[in-house]
Amino acid sequence: MNMIQALGQAIRIPELRRKLLFTLMLLLIFRVLASISVPGANPQALQQLFANNSLLGLLNLFSGGGLSTFSVAAMGMNPYINATIIMQLMTVVSLRLKELSKEGEQGRKRITRYTRWLTVALAALQAYGYTVLFTSQGVLSSPSAGTVLSIIITLTAGSIILMWLGELITEYGVGNGVSLVIFSGIIGRLPGALYTYGTTGGTGHILQLIVMAVVAISVTAFIIEVQQAQRKIPIQSAQRVVNPRAGQATQGRRSFLPLRVNAGGVIPIIFAISIMAFPTIFSNFFRNSGGVAGRVASWVTTNWQPNGPSFLSNIAYNGIEFMLVLGFTYFYTAVVFDPNDVADDFKKRSVYIPGIRPGKWTADYLGKVMGRITLAGALFLAVITVVLPLGTSLATGVSTTSLYLGGTAILIVVGVALDTMQQIETQLLMRQYKGFIK
Repeated sequence: MNMIQALGQAIRIPELRRKLLFTLMLLLIFRVLASISVPGANPQALQQLFANNSLLGLLNLFSGGGLSTFSVAAMGMNPYINATIIMQLMTVVSLRLKELSKEGEQGRKRITRYTRWLTVALAALQAYGYTVLFTSQGVLSSPSAGTVLSIIITLTAGSIILMWLGELITEYGVGNGVSLVIFSGIIGRLPGALYTYGTTGGTGHILQLIVMAVVAISVTAFIIEVQQAQRKIPIQSAQRVVNPRAGQATQGRRSFLPLRVNAGGVIPIIFAISIMAFPTIFSNFFRNSGGVAGRVASWVTTNWQPNGPSFLSNIAYNGIEFMLVLGFTYFYTAVVFDPNDVADDFKKRSVYIPGIRPGKWTADYLGKVMGRITLAGALFLAVITVVLPLGTSLATGVSTTSLYLGGTAILIVVGVALDTMQQIETQLLMRQYKGFIK
């Protein structure tokens, strides 16, 4: 179904139209919050700080530009994402949380409650880290204890509000709320960033902009192909006997089980970048302490970024990020697709894969297939996020900082747009289906 046609049909359906308008309204509230700055910040010092630190630029990308203006929404969804990562890891490790996750709706509500409380703690910790960083860089001029406390409360409240908006979008709107908040932040900053880049560098920058546009279009086409790529596993339902006395039976139906090459979407990238930000945030606590801890903290603050000052630090950062993207892709795919659960469901519904025995053999087969295609999806995400910016920088001479932001932004925008449109099309198909009443 064409995307424009799907949107047009969705607008004509009252229920979907209300969901779309509700989603747009909440995203507009997010953009308003991202434009309200916390008092006391030095704009010139902020601009200089973000011009020299590409990691902060990546974090600013996920906050929709709110971090570079030190707004109420400066931390964006990062605390909530980090809390979600920790809770999902704990669900795998902790037997108690694993049991809660299997208790149905009540268990999921309790895990959600734990995630929210953890989000508050991480948001307060991260807000304090940013306050220390901005104070050391001259963005905040010797704030008092009361000022620091008010900034921490303001930034924490902003993250909690964004978490609430994301959950509302997921429950009552269209699409994944967390991804759409990040998506709207990137889209909101794109026109201004393109205009600034094209008008401040003269003809050379315009030519580089044209080259990057060609690269972006090619990468977008490639991303769309991979995001929509599937491995279709043939499945067949067993023949059912309708009337045993009369010997009547219904023919088993053949269909496919679609396994997405990139089942994790953009979530593994968000996870990886959030984890990579932890060393910089925690190093701010010890930067002025002196001794070995102070020197290590200063080195981390200066070198721990995608475009650091030394070759070895760049290799270390990008290599670790590459491996994290691979690892989180496998981890998140295992969370959303469990071969054992699928095999058990097949067995209960008398569905089987031709040539594969039901039960454990089906689970093993699905696990092997999913492992192979997940490797392709993980390499795709890692190459787009880490390798492509480096290669494009060597080919065009453009700063890797801009390309890191651009490559990640394209992947997130395209991935979220495709996922949202697929959900809209699913909603349309559900409402267009005509059943028979017996």
